[in-house]
Amino acid sequence: MTADDFRHELAAMFEAAADAGRGAIVVRADDLHRGVGGYPGDGHRMPLCCNVMHAEMVVGVDEVLSAPPSGQGASVAIKYVLPRPGANGD
Repeated sequence: MTADDFRHELAAMFEAAADAGRGAIVVRADDLHRGVGGYPGDGHRMPLCCNVMHAEMVVGVDEVLSAPPSGQGASVAIKYVLPRPGANGD
């Protein structure tokens, strides 16, 4: 499981929500990780999953709705605004 795996799954979630006409999507780390696989389980990569989620945020646009004190965990939830900047050549 790599950062690219999480990025690709997150991009697929963005695309599905945008195709459905939604203006935003809330992504929880546990849902994203389940989509990639390996969670729950001993070999989970939750810190990497959360790092990718945070890296995909656009400052001043997207919003962290919940997170544990460490900032990394299954309960991390981020609201991403759609469409994503650059999605249509922006």
